[in-house]
Parts: sequence; structure tokens; C-alpha cells
Amino acid sequence: MSSGKSKRAEGLDLSFLVQREAKRTSAAARAASLETKSLSHELWDWTKSILVALLVVMLLHEFGFNLSLVQGSSMQPTLQEGEWLFVNKAITYLAPPKRGEIVILAEPEEQFAQDHPFLVKRVVAIAGDKVEGRGGALFVNNDEVEESYTDTPIADGDFGPLEVGQEQVFVMGDNRHPASSTDSRRFGPVPSSLIQGRAEFVIWPLAVAAKL
Repeated sequence: MSSGKSKRAEGLDLSFLVQREAKRTSAAARAASLETKSLSHELWDWTKSILVALLVVMLLHEFGFNLSLVQGSSMQPTLQEGEWLFVNKAITYLAPPKRGEIVILAEPEEQFAQDHPFLVKRVVAIAGDKVEGRGGALFVNNDEVEESYTDTPIADGDFGPLEVGQEQVFVMGDNRHPASSTDSRRFGPVPSSLIQGRAEFVIWPLAVAAKL
């Protein structure tokens, strides 16, 4: 009798141990599952944050602002080659271009677009203006324009007069030395839609950083 009881007791002990181990295994599995879900949730949160940040950067770059590197000498003495400009792109959606603004525009001559897709020029006349170069000076609507940003009269000869059409601008480089700027004197007034933004500041090098 005592032997039988001992066997039954041993059997109960083993059953209890098996159940306890099963509970432990189940608890560990649930903990591992929760940890996996937590890690997946955290990774998804990070992924969403990165995607949102990238979207904001892309939207700002496309519609807000970007940076542009000055290449060439056509805007000297105002801008020097190698300077970086802060370009306000949002302004193109808010206001039409104005005389005197420095703008970034897409290259209007298709054959040169691959070599230099964008140009930096100054708007000297807008829609409805009559523009003319005469005797080394710039005239808009028959009035001579004071151009303090140049260091020489227009040295490439006279041009015009011509009238700037609707939704067009006439652009020139500030460098008026011979053959120093390819601009509207060569390719004519350009559609305002080619303007990518307005140059607001020189931001680099820091020694020359300034508002334009």
C-alpha cells in the first residue's frame, strides 16, 4: 500500500512539474512575442519618422528654398564664382518677378541645358517694359537705369529697343565687359515660368555672406 501511494505521489509531482514548466514556457513565449511586437512597433515608428522627415525635406527643396552654386563670371562684380546662394523658391508662387532681383532660371537655350542647366541673372525689365541698351547705358521705358551693381558701361554694343511680352522677363548679367554674359541680349526675353527662385543671400564663404 505504501508503495502504491508513493508511486501516485511521484506521478502527481511529475505532473505538477510538467504543468509548471509548461506555464513557464508559455509565459516566456508570450514575453518574447510582446518583445518582438514592441521592437517591430518601435522600428515602424522610426521608419515613419524618417519618411515624414524626407517628405518635408523634399517639399522644402521643391517649393521652399534650396542652395545654388555660382559658376562662371557673368554676375561679377556682385557675385563671384564658387559662392553659394540661398534661393527662395516660394516667392515664385507668391509674387511676380521685379526689376533688380537676382534670379535662378532654367537655361532657355536647349542645346546648352546639359552643360549648365541653370543660370544666375538679374531681372532688368518685366512684362510691358520697353528695354534698350544705348551708348553703354541701360534704358527701361526710355529712362536710364542707375546700375550701381556694375563696374563698367555695357561694352557689347547697343541692343533694342524691344518690348517684353506678357509673363516674360528680360535678364542680364551684372558683368558688362565684352562677351562676359550670355543673357536676354542673345536669347531674348524669357518666360517667367523658367524662374526657379530668387537669390536672397550669399551664405558662403562666410567672409562675404550678405543679403543681395
